[in-house]
Amino acid sequence: MNRIEARKKAEALVAKMTVEEAASQLRYDAPGIERLGVPAYNWWNEALHGVARAGVATSFPQAIGLAATFDGDLVKRLGDVASTEGRAKYNESARQDDRNIYKGLTFWSPNINIFRDPRWGRGQETYGEDPFLTATMGKNYVRGLQGDGETMKAAACAKHFAVHSGPEGLRHSFDVRPSKKDMYETYLPAFKELVDEGVEAIMGAYNRVNGEPCCGSKELNVDILRGDWGFEGHYVSDCGAIADFHQYHKVTETPEESAALALKNGCDVNCGGTYQYILRALDMGLIDEQDIRQAAVRAFTCRYMLGIMEGSEFDSVPYSAVECREHLATAHEASLKSCVMLKNDGILPLDTNKIKTLAVVGPNANSRFSLIGNYWGTSSRYITVLEGLQDALGDDVRVLFSEGSHLFKDRIELGPNDDRVSEAVTVAQHADAVLLVVGLDETLEGEEGDAYNASYSGDKPDLYLPRTQRNLVKKVLEVGKPTIVVMLAGSSMDLEDANEKASAILQGWYPGARGGKAIAELLLGKKSPSGKLPLTFYYNKQLETMPAFEDYGMKGRTYRYFTDKPLYPFGFGLTYGDCFVSCAKAEQGEEKTKVICKVKNAGKMDTEDVVQIYCQNEGSENAPVNPRLCGFKRVFVKSGGEAEVEIEIENKRFLVVNEEGRSVQEGKVVLYAGMGQPDAYTKELTGHESVRMEL
Repeated sequence: MNRIEARKKAEALVAKMTVEEAASQLRYDAPGIERLGVPAYNWWNEALHGVARAGVATSFPQAIGLAATFDGDLVKRLGDVASTEGRAKYNESARQDDRNIYKGLTFWSPNINIFRDPRWGRGQETYGEDPFLTATMGKNYVRGLQGDGETMKAAACAKHFAVHSGPEGLRHSFDVRPSKKDMYETYLPAFKELVDEGVEAIMGAYNRVNGEPCCGSKELNVDILRGDWGFEGHYVSDCGAIADFHQYHKVTETPEESAALALKNGCDVNCGGTYQYILRALDMGLIDEQDIRQAAVRAFTCRYMLGIMEGSEFDSVPYSAVECREHLATAHEASLKSCVMLKNDGILPLDTNKIKTLAVVGPNANSRFSLIGNYWGTSSRYITVLEGLQDALGDDVRVLFSEGSHLFKDRIELGPNDDRVSEAVTVAQHADAVLLVVGLDETLEGEEGDAYNASYSGDKPDLYLPRTQRNLVKKVLEVGKPTIVVMLAGSSMDLEDANEKASAILQGWYPGARGGKAIAELLLGKKSPSGKLPLTFYYNKQLETMPAFEDYGMKGRTYRYFTDKPLYPFGFGLTYGDCFVSCAKAEQGEEKTKVICKVKNAGKMDTEDVVQIYCQNEGSENAPVNPRLCGFKRVFVKSGGEAEVEIEIENKRFLVVNEEGRSVQEGKVVLYAGMGQPDAYTKELTGHESVRMEL
């Protein structure tokens, strides 16, 4: 059902409601209206990386890992997996008249905020630091979630609008005052592209922007979102955000005033309890009845488009689709493609003819929590890194295990501090090689209120591992055995001495409930790593020269504006092959430019890799300091072979944003094609230089 038809039906239905009934439908937990045949509906559901909080579902890598795949088609297929399983669950729940939280078809995903500061705990939920990569991945996830059927398969929601990326502890009261350039160059583009894609919902952020709370902002929601961009879907508040208006932002004095401010500025559905005061706001003359009915129409337009009111072709999706073989295979593909190999002195892939005893050490080696990140669903089976290796190696290689340390506590049992380090050293001494599996989980980086590191509200204080793990890494490296580090974390980490002393480093992110199987396959060479960093990895000491966490200015942040040499650059990732762009040419049309690249693999193993196109406007005062990503595509190249890749780039990617926030054409446009950024450090790490093209 298209939006025009759905809206007409919604208008007719809402016209039959009393104002009290219409107001009740603006709560996230909307009650049923029996006399009109309207079932109860709970708007709150999650599908950040698979259906979450709703029982068993296929578990994908966390969103930051999906970004590392640089594979839009895969992300679209994962969105389809999530919406299929969401439909299967909804169908059964509806049959049982269970319409409670996490049972609906409105998924509050994806999170397309920009991961601008490496300390932000919720950065793991995003697609990284680059607006173009974020928009591309976000659009594909929306396409997969919403589908292209007669009715919408599920409703996606782009969040958190807008200019939102920490600190978590200040989010309920913080006022962001970004420059026009940063707004339109960094913080708004992904939202604009998802609106153009047809995303059904927008969720407002907690913070203020230019003095206005996001969920009640005339500038953001009326002027930009519905005015300039023509957004026609529904708008939902973040949970409790409207209560923040009077409790923390102090822009209103009462719940009635807060409800009125949000409703007047386009917030249709309230996650929280403040819209319980709407009728009192109406009685006080703060809003009109039409304000209530307009929001109700938008909400029911979505419900009609989903087929909730009159039925859908997706009502036949069976429960057997949940965690089916095909879905698990797609999630496994994502786990394989998400891992990023940051270093390899040749020890990988592991040679089981030479390594007969492998020590697996670390608090994340056998941890289920380190597989799933936050906003997770339940898996019927979990495969940790330890279990993945044990299953893959069988009796061919002896696997010794030591937890070595707690994730962050000083001791595991009742002994002294670092009570398991001696065991870790012992197993390292008795092995031919060591696999150190360290990192974080959602208890140390995540959302305020969900993460357990209360001192930092889910954010990281620095880029180091917790003290206990740092000591463990130091002691194991001192043994002197060949050591591979697997990092399970959702953000930039500084491994200190391990950056130099480890033989290899694999960034596994939070790879999904069965991600240990994929990591084992990569370590053993059954597949080649092929992921790329969707964010810059910094040295911890570089935080001292970066802007303050609370500063939303982009100068000195992310690969586009960072001028120092990072630990590892955005777009970087090694493979077991040796791929490079041997030649490239650009053919510019009126609206799009086609870049044709030849890619060679001089390595000894077949592999996938990612061709990346970067753009710079030479001579422009408004261009970012460094070339910016404007196109990418995965390619498979056989050992010693060659492949041709065509990448289409919209010419609007070549514009720059000036200080007034307007996109303008400036300077000489230069494109670069390679397997990473066209910078000296990427060349140093890969041994290859990007191909330059002038338009």
